[in-house]
Amino acid sequence: MATNAVVLGAAFLLLLLLPFSICATVNPISDSHRSAASTLFDRSFTSVEDAYEALRVFEILAIDNKRSTATCQNVLDNLGSSTPLKDLFYALKLNGILKCDVDGKAFKDVASKLKATVADASTLLDIYYSIGSLVLIKDQDSNADAVLADADGVFQSIKALSQSDGRWRYSSDNPESSTYAAGLALEALAGVISLASSEIDQNKVSIVKNDIVKLFDSIEKYDDGTFYFDEKLISGHEHWGSLSTTASVVRGVTAFAAVTSGKINLSGDKILGLAKFFLGIGIPGDAKDFFNQVESLAFLESNRISIPLILSLPETVYSLTNKGQVKVRVNTVLGSVAPPLTVKLVQAFSTGAKDSAIIDNKELQYNKKSGFYFLDALPKNVDVGTYVFVFEIVTHDSDSEKVYATGGQIHVPIYITGSIKISNAEIAILDSDLGSVETHKTLDLTGNDAVSLSANHLQKLRFSFQLETPHGHIFKPHQAFLKLRHETMIEHIFLVGNSGKKFEIILDFLGLVEKLFYLSGKYDIELTVGDTVMENSFLRLLGHVELDFPEAPEKAARPPTPPVDPYSRYGPKAEINHIFRVPEKRPAQELSLAFLGLILLPFIGFLVGLLRLGVNLKNFPSSTVPATFAILFHGGIAAVLLLYVLFWLKLDLFTTLKALGFLGAFLLFVGHRILSHLAHTSAKLKSA
Repeated sequence: MATNAVVLGAAFLLLLLLPFSICATVNPISDSHRSAASTLFDRSFTSVEDAYEALRVFEILAIDNKRSTATCQNVLDNLGSSTPLKDLFYALKLNGILKCDVDGKAFKDVASKLKATVADASTLLDIYYSIGSLVLIKDQDSNADAVLADADGVFQSIKALSQSDGRWRYSSDNPESSTYAAGLALEALAGVISLASSEIDQNKVSIVKNDIVKLFDSIEKYDDGTFYFDEKLISGHEHWGSLSTTASVVRGVTAFAAVTSGKINLSGDKILGLAKFFLGIGIPGDAKDFFNQVESLAFLESNRISIPLILSLPETVYSLTNKGQVKVRVNTVLGSVAPPLTVKLVQAFSTGAKDSAIIDNKELQYNKKSGFYFLDALPKNVDVGTYVFVFEIVTHDSDSEKVYATGGQIHVPIYITGSIKISNAEIAILDSDLGSVETHKTLDLTGNDAVSLSANHLQKLRFSFQLETPHGHIFKPHQAFLKLRHETMIEHIFLVGNSGKKFEIILDFLGLVEKLFYLSGKYDIELTVGDTVMENSFLRLLGHVELDFPEAPEKAARPPTPPVDPYSRYGPKAEINHIFRVPEKRPAQELSLAFLGLILLPFIGFLVGLLRLGVNLKNFPSSTVPATFAILFHGGIAAVLLLYVLFWLKLDLFTTLKALGFLGAFLLFVGHRILSHLAHTSAKLKSA
């Protein structure tokens, strides 16, 4: 029980500190993602969209992938003028990765069709796939005419579907707006800008930037600084989850920012929060979700608004005994090398006294080989306990065009453990009246000392000890229990309190006789001291005390039944002896054989009778078909007789009846045919 109490106490502390640790456990994309991608995406693609998503993931994660001739053939098959817009769009995306050998005429024909589609399109999806395909054609074949002559008109037609809250409608006939559609619209607007023959009116661009800010005003947020977009249920359209919706917005916003100049007023904290959202979901088990996660992180890592930097710690528990280094890693979201930056430990404070600063502005050293920033050693004034270390990332990239989102000051819980010094352990028996010491013994709690004491109900037991941290400060553990266990295995647990520098407990046996059920005899004394930051937590037998109590009164409570060992249920059970009924007496074997012979006598008589009468085969049919039915009929009768024998020797009733049903139907058919033949033959003879 005491051991469980130590474990529960440690778990309770970690639960209290869990909200502080979320940001420290977010790590960039790792090798486990690459392994999962190879398993999740196979070569047998069911559609050109699936093929693109798989190869795009391989491209982002730098997974070796050989060019597939079959996949290129899939691209060529979907580059026709009759191909649906969605398949055409993903075929062009796939071709951007594979660089297939596509005829330039095919690009020109497709571009001409897409321009006509854009001019007549009435839904956002048609515009999105058409504009996106034209952008891809422009990037893949400079000779194809993919430029929009009326780019301002197309831009305005897309903008007409926008709403005041930054969301978009799928069509002018549908009054409901969608966050997912906003991402598609922004991506389409970015395509229009890149395809325009002349510069788009900057006032219109500024209005779209304001729409993006309004869209981000409706973003959802978790307490740990994670941001994400969620979709409301849209009638008539597929309902997208938060991962797909957030990925759509990220694609649209980063695409729009890449083709426009000037600044979009989005805070770096929201961009960093989006990165935390995608990283915090771990490794999705669905291929579509996996693609949305990886591609969104790739866009965030190269976006023009602000690039998120993720600070992570491989360990959050450090030992004063082993003098470990505090290591910090800072990466972009895909785990690539971060830009030139400085990591500072701004402050560190104990969670029990937040106003006591321990460190102020200490710069961490960078190790190029390992890629970690580190503190050589923990500061001297950091003792065992739970602390919050406050880190700050300072970027000084020479490329002034890039802006990085660091999240400001990052709070990370750090657990400092150490070996606690245990000293001045004493145990004594006191007289209840005078308080004088009758028996006094010192204990070495780090050794194997064991005491043997005796007392009666008029005396007291006093036990005390001291705990000190490696720096000599008083240490107060989460648990300190003293247990008395009677020889009948009945246990009593007492909390050891502390007063100043000393932990002490006094057991007055006169006041405890009822709690101890007046049970005299030998009591083992056991001490449990434990804490999450105490490396030498222990559960130790101190010895035993012989207690002499008076007889229990008639109305005194009786001791409970000794607890049953829970593991005894898995032990060997008592052997079960079963005596079967004595078999009944049976006749001798010779008598049974004689009875069998008597049963066979009628059958033998039947055979003898046939021989005496003579077998008449004159009426057996001579033609082929009737003779066949006659043979089958007699064979069926023989099969029935054989079935009877098998029933007698081996088969059960149900199996026999089943087989007899099939044989009966067979005999009915062939018997009817042969009897019809005989009747027909007999009629001919009579007429003759």
